[in-house]
Amino acid sequence: MTISYSVAVKNARLDQVESTAGTSTILRIYNGTAPTNADTALSGNTLLAEGTLPSDWMAAASGGTKAKSGTWTLTGQSGAGGGTAGTFFRVYRSNGTTCDMQGTFTATGGGGDMTVDNNSIANGQSLTVSTFTLTAGN
Repeated sequence: MTISYSVAVKNARLDQVESTAGTSTILRIYNGTAPTNADTALSGNTLLAEGTLPSDWMAAASGGTKAKSGTWTLTGQSGAGGGTAGTFFRVYRSNGTTCDMQGTFTATGGGGDMTVDNNSIANGQSLTVSTFTLTAGN
C-alpha cells in the first residue's frame, strides 16, 4: 500500500516551506546546469538576477497547492549579459547562504517550475515572476 496524506497534512507540509525559509527570502536566477539538489553547492554558475521576496512570499496552502503571494521582482546582476537566459532558480534564507529550494526557470509559457515575464536578462534589467506554485505529492 502506498502512503497517502489528507489535504490538511499536504497543506501543513507546504506551509512549512515558507516557515522554514523565513522572511526576507532571497530569490536568485542562475545559468548553466543546476546542482543535483538544493543542498549541493553551486559550481561554475553565474548569478544573473536577484531580488528579495515580499515578507509573506507564499499564500496559505489550499487544496494541496501553495502559490506565490505579492509581486516578485528581480534585478539583473553584473554577470548578466544582454540576451542571457537563466536555467534555474534558488530560494535562499535572508542570510543569503542557506538554500532551501531550487527548480527550473523559463519565460511565461515555457513550462518551468517558475516563469518570468522575460528571461533575456541584462545587467540592471527588472523582471517579474509571473507564476510559481508548489504542489504536494501523494
